[in-house]
Amino acid sequence: MNEFLPLNPRVAEIPASMIREIAARKRPSSIDLGLGEPSLSPTSAFLESALRETLERGLRYSHNAGSPELRTAIAAHYRYPNMDRAENVCVTTGSQEAMYVALKTLLDPDRDELLVVEPCFPSYAKMAKLEGVAVRSAAMLEENDFAFDARRILGAVTDRTRAIVICSPNNPTARVLGRGEAARLISGLAARGGEPIWLIHDEIYREQCFVDDAAELAREYPYTIVTNSISKSNALTGLRLGWILGPERFIDAAIKCHAWVTSCADTFAQRVALQIFAQPDGIGEHANWYREHRRGVVDALKASALRFIEPEGAFYACIRLPDGRRSLPAALELLEREDVVTIPGAAFGSAFDGWLRLSWVAPLPQVREGIERIASYITSL
Repeated sequence: MNEFLPLNPRVAEIPASMIREIAARKRPSSIDLGLGEPSLSPTSAFLESALRETLERGLRYSHNAGSPELRTAIAAHYRYPNMDRAENVCVTTGSQEAMYVALKTLLDPDRDELLVVEPCFPSYAKMAKLEGVAVRSAAMLEENDFAFDARRILGAVTDRTRAIVICSPNNPTARVLGRGEAARLISGLAARGGEPIWLIHDEIYREQCFVDDAAELAREYPYTIVTNSISKSNALTGLRLGWILGPERFIDAAIKCHAWVTSCADTFAQRVALQIFAQPDGIGEHANWYREHRRGVVDALKASALRFIEPEGAFYACIRLPDGRRSLPAALELLEREDVVTIPGAAFGSAFDGWLRLSWVAPLPQVREGIERIASYITSL
């Protein structure tokens, strides 16, 4: 009977998550350098305060767009030009929904094209394809350790390009878009004339940035939409609380779309987020831990003699496989032989297939042991 079940062909054509497929093979004994999920514990005071309020006031729906207090707090924290009011914020169920709503609201499947800058998290292209939007990619160069290259991004733009998604700090490469390269990109887009091309800046790793030259696109380019959440910054991935920041007219339309996708974000999660933003540096509470942890990780990578990309942000490190080795079979073999979970580079675009992504949020001795086992495996090849 199931063979006659009708399915949306767009859904059928989209492959399942390679990241989740690998993560599901983890054993109790495995060293897990796979999923991009913080290992720190969330701050109990934020949760306890939100719980007290919930017990007093109940757990009702919020406004579709999110509570006015939280929207105001988010806008005031970032203070992006012309995006500093509650009306510039839509609170969402995590940054994944924020990105989906942004793409669905902005792009017309009949005429528009999305440009993704690879290597990148695979959901951008899958979300667009689910909506019937054409997707192109601009692959950064391996010989430059996949640094952001405005010339290559601009060279991939076509007459149909309506938006470009940029994740900086980047997942998986941990590279950061610098201000100089961002200025060249913005200048090139402005010089095209005609209908503007939008930049969608995924800032999910904004609080894990280890260089001083990181571009904030919304400060320099008026046609920018920003997505973010408290998932990575505050170790609250399971709370599913994110937001979209953008021009008011766009946010008005995004709220309409968001309301039909999920009605409103979780009220308890919004109260937790409001407690975070009420603290002077609540959103950056774990930033110093990541900065210190990174030093030990980079030392271990250097000691391994493996080719790797030094992380400028996020909490990933990427290791090069020997020439000709495909990343999915290598990740599976590494898990089987050395009991280490890594993510195949192929999950992030074909240009990244010769690499493995490591998430280094585990305790440092465990990360060191994982890197040593990876080095042993690669040496054996």
